Amino acid sequence: MTKTNTVTFAGCGDAFGSGGRFNSCFVVDVEGFRYAIEFGATSLVALQQAGIKHASLDAVIFSHIHADHCSGIPSMLLDAMLAAKRTKPLIIAGPRDTETRLREMMESMLPGSDIMVPKFDLTFVELELMKPNKVGEHAVVTPYPANHTPKTHPMSLRVEAGGKVVSYTGDSAWTKHIPKISKDADLFICESYFYEKPVRFHINYPDVKEHWDEFQAKRTILTHMSPEMLAMADKVPEECAHDGLVVEI
Repeated sequence: MTKTNTVTFAGCGDAFGSGGRFNSCFVVDVEGFRYAIEFGATSLVALQQAGIKHASLDAVIFSHIHADHCSGIPSMLLDAMLAAKRTKPLIIAGPRDTETRLREMMESMLPGSDIMVPKFDLTFVELELMKPNKVGEHAVVTPYPANHTPKTHPMSLRVEAGGKVVSYTGDSAWTKHIPKISKDADLFICESYFYEKPVRFHINYPDVKEHWDEFQAKRTILTHMSPEMLAMADKVPEECAHDGLVVEI
């Protein structure tokens, strides 16, 4: 039986499998609604490891068009039409050009798959920045501009569903918008890529320390860690994610 008001860190790694971790995929269970934030290349495997069937998801919400954040979606859709025999509706919500880019990705990764027609309702939602966007009947997503590779249309996300707020930096250098998504969130998932090295387009641990008091979330967990940061994960005072972590919100 699914436990409500939980977040399962099916994957919390970076793009390169650092530490043997899966790409980002956070499954949120609230009353009447199950959604994933991010669905990277390894997320189908990560969900199986976590004992979660992808056909149980009501929605997938992703922050930007990079492989480790959304390229598991084409394989999930194909499996949904074949082995999983999905029947329940699915919403996929992401940045500008989401539907076009995912369909291009699907044809590139799985040539010929365009002949498959889903036997379930599939809805794409392209999220508008800095305004509340309805995702189905249960969720409202408010995205803010992130400071990451511009061609990916990057966003930081604040998701409200079932009376709970889960917010997430996505991949982003520090921006003035991050305290807006984190304030009063039941869970704030914050990137902490490198421990000391300043890496462009990402929040690194010095940024976390500098801005910690601005977050004002009920709980903050660090994610998307490089080998340098992973080596310090059990030494820093902040809570750090690991694959398989389940937290109550």
